[in-house]
Amino acid sequence: MSGTATRPIIVIKKKGGHGGHHGGAWKVAYADFVTAMMALFIVLWLMNSSKKIQEAVGGYFKDPSGTGKLAGTSMKGTGEKIEVSKDSMSKLKDDLQTAIHQVQDLNKLKGQIEMTVTNEGLRIELLESASGTFFDSGIPEPNQRGKEALIALAKELGAVPYKISIEGHTDSHPLARHGGEYGNWELSVDRANNARRLMQQSGLRADQVVQVRGYADQQLRKASAPLDPSNRRISLIVEYPAKDSDKDSKTDSAKGSDEEPAKDPDKDSHK
Repeated sequence: MSGTATRPIIVIKKKGGHGGHHGGAWKVAYADFVTAMMALFIVLWLMNSSKKIQEAVGGYFKDPSGTGKLAGTSMKGTGEKIEVSKDSMSKLKDDLQTAIHQVQDLNKLKGQIEMTVTNEGLRIELLESASGTFFDSGIPEPNQRGKEALIALAKELGAVPYKISIEGHTDSHPLARHGGEYGNWELSVDRANNARRLMQQSGLRADQVVQVRGYADQQLRKASAPLDPSNRRISLIVEYPAKDSDKDSKTDSAKGSDEEPAKDPDKDSHK
């Protein structure tokens, strides 16, 4: 055995590295950093966004499926999502005024078509005057000027998604016909309903008018002058869309809580 060569003992040392234990830790830390930065940018963006966008983003995190409160939009089931506000009603008011001024023979009556943005929406009033009327005295159907004004308004309002209420008002001049069975109440209702019929034939959608109301002389525009011609008027209320939760209460309040006294144009037999 002495002739057998002794094999050298080889010791292999593996260098210990940190890769086996810590190799992926930096990736996790980096991912956390990127996530935090994204969150920061989103917060900064939301702070400088409109209220509509903030509500939409907040609504998504509360209800990702979108079937809850539907936050971020005031309308459901329409082709476009429209945020209804006083600004949008003001723009509608400007568009309607422009349309009225373009109608032949109506520009001179622009002082008798008054539009006001209120808490219930856009109120459009066709006011009578001593020199200009929309209804002949005691007649429930609109005259030629009244037809032109109502048709022009119907063409514009038929293109918007808002609901409309129509009111008839008279002054305090007594009106008694057919043995006292036809007075200012009947006249105010008939004028409002005839306005509805004409407007639906001229552009309003069949389901757009939600109420037709007659007030006789119970909501005078000028209470101190009950016989003033401006008390005789037709009022169109372009309503803000009501939320499902308060739709009933809004309808009740719109029936006569804080509306201006209005009177239908034909109440006076003195014309």
